[in-house]
Amino acid sequence: MSTKDFVEKDYYKVLGVPKDATDAEVKKAYRKLAREFHPDANKGDAKAEERFKEISEANDVLGDPKKRKEYDEARALFGSGGFRAGPGGAGGNFNFDLGDLFGGAPGGGQNAGAGGFGGGGIGDVFGGLFNRGGGGTRVQPRRGQDIESEVTLSFTEAVDGATVPLRMSSQAPCKACSGTGDKNGTPRVCPTCVGTGQVSRGTGGGFSLTDPCVDCKGRGLIAQDPCEVCKGSGRAKSARTMQVRIPAGVLDGQRIRLRGKGSPGERGGPAGDLYVVVHVDAHPVFGRKGDNLTVTVPVTFPEAALGGEVKVPTLGGPPVTLKLPAGTPNGRTMRARGKGAVRKDGTRGDLLVTVEVAVPTDLGSDAQDALEAYRKSTAGEDPRAELFQAAKGA
Repeated sequence: MSTKDFVEKDYYKVLGVPKDATDAEVKKAYRKLAREFHPDANKGDAKAEERFKEISEANDVLGDPKKRKEYDEARALFGSGGFRAGPGGAGGNFNFDLGDLFGGAPGGGQNAGAGGFGGGGIGDVFGGLFNRGGGGTRVQPRRGQDIESEVTLSFTEAVDGATVPLRMSSQAPCKACSGTGDKNGTPRVCPTCVGTGQVSRGTGGGFSLTDPCVDCKGRGLIAQDPCEVCKGSGRAKSARTMQVRIPAGVLDGQRIRLRGKGSPGERGGPAGDLYVVVHVDAHPVFGRKGDNLTVTVPVTFPEAALGGEVKVPTLGGPPVTLKLPAGTPNGRTMRARGKGAVRKDGTRGDLLVTVEVAVPTDLGSDAQDALEAYRKSTAGEDPRAELFQAAKGA
C-alpha cells in the first residue's frame, strides 16, 4: 500500500465506527464485516473479495494501537485531502492535491518552504515515517557525533606503530528508554519537521536553507513522557575502552581519523568518526625528520682526520658500521639507508648520521706531547686565512 493510501483512506468509515471508537468496538465491527464479506461465504463474488481486503486493511491499522496512533497523527497533520500549512506557512490553510505531491517529480520546488519543507516531496517524508512491515515509527537515520581524543606514545611506538587502549566518554543511545527519549518507549513524530529532523526556510530568490528542527532538536521525535535519565533526548553519556591501532610512522601532533569509531548513530544511522591527536615523547638519542631518523655520533680527531670505521646505533635493531672517509669535517652527515621510520607504503626511511668531532678535555702526557709535535709540524698552515680574505673582499 502506498503512503498516499495510508493517509487518504478513511479506515473508520471502512469499518463503520466513529473516530473515538474503543478497541473493543473496532474489533467487534471488524468481526461482523469479516463474516459478511469473507470469500468463503461469497465464492466468485469479486466485489465481496475486494471489500474483504479493505476491511482487513482497515483492521490491520486500527486494530494495532501503535499503527492507529500513527494513522491519526498523519491525518491530523495532513488531513484526508490536503496539506495544511504550519505556523511557518504563508498565511491561512491551503490545499494541495496529494496525487501531485506523491506522484510528482522529486524536488517540488514550487511548494518548497510553504510549510517548512524543501527537497523531496511529501511522499519521501512518509516513505520513511511509517513502516508498514514492523508497525513502528521510523524517522530518518541520524549519524552519530564525532569524538576527539588524545594519546601519548613513546618515540619507538610512534616509529613502529602501536595498539593503545583509549577510554572515551561519548553520547550513546540511552539504555533506560532504548534511545527513544520516552519513558514508555513511544515517542511521537515531531509535527514541525514530520520526522525528518530538519526544516527549510526561504531566503528569497527561489533558494532555501535547511536547519535542524528546534522543536525536536534534529531527532524527528518528541517524547510524550520524557525519560528521567536522558530528559527526553534519547542520548546519555557512555564510557567505554577501545583498543586503537596507531599506524607506524605517525608524527608528533598528527591527527588520525578512525571512521565509524565515534558515537553510535540513532535509528540505524552510521556511527561518527574518532579523531586521535598523537603526542610523541622525545628520545634521548634519536630524532625525527620526516620519514628519516637522525642521530649525532661523536668521533675522535684521528678518526676524522685519518678515516676509519665507526659503529652507529639504530632504533630497535643491531648497530650498523659506517666508513668514515679521511678528512671528514665536523658536522658532516652520512646516510644509513633503510634504518629510518616506516613509510605509508611499508618501506623505511633512512638514518641520517651527523659526525661530531669530540675534543678531549683531559690529555695524558703522551697525548699532549704528540699534539705538540703535530702543532709544530703544521705551524705554517692557517685554516682561517681564507676567512679573513673573504671578509676584506666583502
